[in-house]
Amino acid sequence: MDRYGAPAMSEPSYPGAVPPERSRWLGSFGIRLRVHEWGDPAQTPVVLIHGMFDHARTFDVLAPLLAERFRVVALDARGHGDSEWATSYPWVLDVFTIIQVIRSTGRRAHLIGHSKGGGQSTDAAVRAPNDVLRLVNIDGFGPPAEGFRPNGDAHPQKTQPEYLADFLDWRRGANDRAGWRAYPTVEGLAERRKQQNPRLSLEWLRYFSAYGSRETERGFTWKADPHTIRGYGPWLPDWIAPGWEPLRAPMLALTGTEQDTWGPIPEELIAHRLRHVANVERASVDDTGHFVHLERPKETARVLLDWLGE
Repeated sequence: MDRYGAPAMSEPSYPGAVPPERSRWLGSFGIRLRVHEWGDPAQTPVVLIHGMFDHARTFDVLAPLLAERFRVVALDARGHGDSEWATSYPWVLDVFTIIQVIRSTGRRAHLIGHSKGGGQSTDAAVRAPNDVLRLVNIDGFGPPAEGFRPNGDAHPQKTQPEYLADFLDWRRGANDRAGWRAYPTVEGLAERRKQQNPRLSLEWLRYFSAYGSRETERGFTWKADPHTIRGYGPWLPDWIAPGWEPLRAPMLALTGTEQDTWGPIPEELIAHRLRHVANVERASVDDTGHFVHLERPKETARVLLDWLGE
């Protein structure tokens, strides 16, 4: 029996998914990160950055579509996928790592990030203006002031000192936490993830979970370090957009059209934050939520290829 609890199979499969053509390790600030590639190495690089608790193999359908024209490079962020875990996860360290990945290609590159990866990619483009040709931010414009509340829970707004105290209390006990719950099969992980992402098909989530999990003595658990969710410390959403004012690379702000667990945030808030970006275009893919590139990869690829040009 395989990890799904079904007859054994060699590798997970999903319609349109293509495994990376090349994979390598990249040393970054004391740990090893996994990098996957598709396409001709001589072409202009396109670097793909995933979101929170995702991994580079989530691009297995989108990447080969972009690789018809580009060298596509996807990173397992620190603490995610096959990359090693770290003792802490400062936001700025992920930003500098994205720049490091771009420079490892030896050329200027286009940069595409989703969700948290979209925000970090935007910050990377600000800090490395000579390395980024064009930037695509896929629904990575930060949370509303009250934060994301997937279950509709109402929490009182905290002051910044309260946020800081809460983070320090959490960090003090972080190493004592048991980690992820284990499941007997990857099917169980896929079903759990679908509770958070109901728009994604169970077929896709089985594929996602197969590459995003590891088998332990307790069963199958996520590869992602649970500490990444708060590892970068306390911050305020009001800090997001003003930092984008120095951005020189043209940005495509790409969103879905349907409300989803993690977004899109209200249109007036997106527009308010994008006022800080000098050169920005807006686009959307119909009938998609937060995971635009997973729900409609072919349509997303058409938008991206048209906007990136070349």
